[in-house]
Amino acid sequence: MGLERIAKGLTLVALAALAACSQEQQAAPAGPVTKGGDDRSGPYDVVAGWWKPAPDHDSIWTWGSASGIWPDTPDRVLAVIWGDGRRNPMQGAGGGRNSPNERQRNFLVAVDRNGNITENWSQWDSLFNRPHQIYINPYDPERAIWVDERGGSGVHEAIYKFSNDGKQLLLNLRDPRPVSGESDEQGVVPPARDNPKPGPLDFGQNAVLAFLPNGDFLIGDGYQNGRVERFSATGEFISEFGSVGSGVGQFDLIHGIAVDRNNRIYVSDRMNHRVQIFEENGTPVEQWDNIWDPVAILIDVNDKVWVLDGTLNRILRYSMQGELEDYFGTYGEASSLGRPGFTCADEAAVAAAGLPVGFEGACGGFSLPHQMSVDSEGNVYVAQFGGPWFDKYVPRADADQSRLIGQPLRP
Repeated sequence: MGLERIAKGLTLVALAALAACSQEQQAAPAGPVTKGGDDRSGPYDVVAGWWKPAPDHDSIWTWGSASGIWPDTPDRVLAVIWGDGRRNPMQGAGGGRNSPNERQRNFLVAVDRNGNITENWSQWDSLFNRPHQIYINPYDPERAIWVDERGGSGVHEAIYKFSNDGKQLLLNLRDPRPVSGESDEQGVVPPARDNPKPGPLDFGQNAVLAFLPNGDFLIGDGYQNGRVERFSATGEFISEFGSVGSGVGQFDLIHGIAVDRNNRIYVSDRMNHRVQIFEENGTPVEQWDNIWDPVAILIDVNDKVWVLDGTLNRILRYSMQGELEDYFGTYGEASSLGRPGFTCADEAAVAAAGLPVGFEGACGGFSLPHQMSVDSEGNVYVAQFGGPWFDKYVPRADADQSRLIGQPLRP
């Protein structure tokens, strides 16, 4: 009898456990379960076919390298391009301003929220050869347009500041000598990556800009000179720091620069594969190593540091302490086994990218991303230098808000 009672007791315990499990399963929260997906564009949807051909593009000509993009408003987005390029370059013709493979037009345009071209600043075409980045100073109530020109083919390296409508050139910091044949008074050309004694305007293919709350601006200079220069709002030289090399406070191709709310300066040290951080006066603070090919930096109002990676084709999110917290993005132009890449199947976008008619693929992949920016609605823009095209990414309705790029720091 004792054994029988024990057996009955164990049976009751088992039944109770099964009932509990059943109740637990029934109590599980109901709702749709998301299956599949690969998070290729993170919390954003790409706008298919947003970037379009220029009116004078045809079966021969399309966009040159897509270098920079910045929104004035969600309905007015400005972009700089390295002019026009042939869809199928002529063999042996090379490149450069006078090359038959390049056409000196369509350097700076504005588009509306749907990507339709609304402005072409053709009146300034003679100033440009390789416009590298474009900006609006967030502390400027007049919202002037700044362009960093890398020079080349006889065009001078320069920093240009235009009125918001593009009618006036308000500031022209121009290297007195064009890139080709640059040398000192004795005709001695400095080493390609290290001009030992550059003057304030002796730019070494200046690359990027950042702005301080008091109106001063910083130049990341750049491809040849390893320095960060500071100028007043009126273009007067104030100070500089840095040199070419791999040590602390040295640079090997500055390609991104940003300022946090404490006026600390973050510099993309591209070929050293790191981000270096400095006090406002140029004193080194720390460095974040092992970031492969950082090409741009954006610091948002949430104190998140966003780094655009040109080789990994990603946007990476770091804490202020340098901890990698999140990333999204994927390579978009080619794929394995000859399969179509992750670019865009929209006919207009395919034509603008110079891809074959009938090309099939998805949208939103990166191709050597070069500059990123965010508008007041939270839409993200990326210049795809290797495409060439520009992409617009819109926050998904169901997006995890913590994964979105916040607004840039501004007053």
